[in-house]
Amino acid sequence: MDRGRVFSGMRPSGRLHLGNWMGALVNWVALQEEYECIFCAVDVHALTTSTPADTRDIQANIREMTLDWLAAGIDPQRSIVFVQSWVPEVMVLHTLLGMVTPLGWLLRVPTFKDRVRQMEETEESVSYGLVGYPVLMTADIILYKADTVPVGEDQMPHLELAREIVRRFNYLFGPTFAEPKGKLTETPLIVGLDGQQKMSKSLDNHVELAVSPEETRRRVLTAFTDPQRLRRTDPGRPEVCNVYALHQLFSQGKVEDIYQQCTGATRGCVECKGILAEGINNALAEFRERRREIAARSGYVEEVLAEGARRASVIARETIAEVREKMGLLGNPSLAALRDF
Repeated sequence: MDRGRVFSGMRPSGRLHLGNWMGALVNWVALQEEYECIFCAVDVHALTTSTPADTRDIQANIREMTLDWLAAGIDPQRSIVFVQSWVPEVMVLHTLLGMVTPLGWLLRVPTFKDRVRQMEETEESVSYGLVGYPVLMTADIILYKADTVPVGEDQMPHLELAREIVRRFNYLFGPTFAEPKGKLTETPLIVGLDGQQKMSKSLDNHVELAVSPEETRRRVLTAFTDPQRLRRTDPGRPEVCNVYALHQLFSQGKVEDIYQQCTGATRGCVECKGILAEGINNALAEFRERRREIAARSGYVEEVLAEGARRASVIARETIAEVREKMGLLGNPSLAALRDF
């Protein structure tokens, strides 16, 4: 029975945080039971919005992120784990898909418009890489003949564009790729410690998975709570408190008591945050121990990524050979054949 093949990628921004764990890693680990999985550190995608200073950290960030993946339960024996740029065929397919993708399709993507506004870019300064981001994303998926992509509801427009590109390619050159389908993942929204926006490293409102228990507690103590609870004797409103929302994820078995003590003003916010920090540390204890063990194995992460790239390359070369044939391009000639021209 065909298990189906999943592709999913993540930008190498360094150590991951609670939002990454609950929003992606937990799902990735579970997907390994149902699918052939390919997990990729998309370093080329990172260049679309990186500064030259940022690129100096990419290699270190890839290692830190991969450590988090492996510690969370990504199994390199069952899944392919690799770095995007280590399989250069993805850039070849990106270029070939770009020849059949109308510019208008790319300019209408809402996330592209939002990104341009966030970056305060003008039409003249927007890079081709940013405009062509969905084409490269499509290449990532179909290069490995993946048929399933785990996505949140907000990512569906990108996936639908990938499906359109695949339909166009198949129409022009004959059936080649399956239209990738989205596997909607129900993930809790992890609001940052500021209580206002999604947890994000760029906003510095996050808790990294790999930090010490002491650092976790220090970070949690900075979290915003109910803004109307000014004194310990004021009754709290758990429904508007970000700390309470996190309790529901990390303080199982204590949530009802926490609710009663908050609304009854029998427990202060500092103590409540301390309980949350303890819950987070308990939840991450095994992860952190595994991470330390893996990090101590000299060269192991690099071996995992190299073997993953080797396995991914086998699939990629077959796909590119098929695409070149379908598009009427010459096969890859040997050096001896080149000398005959």
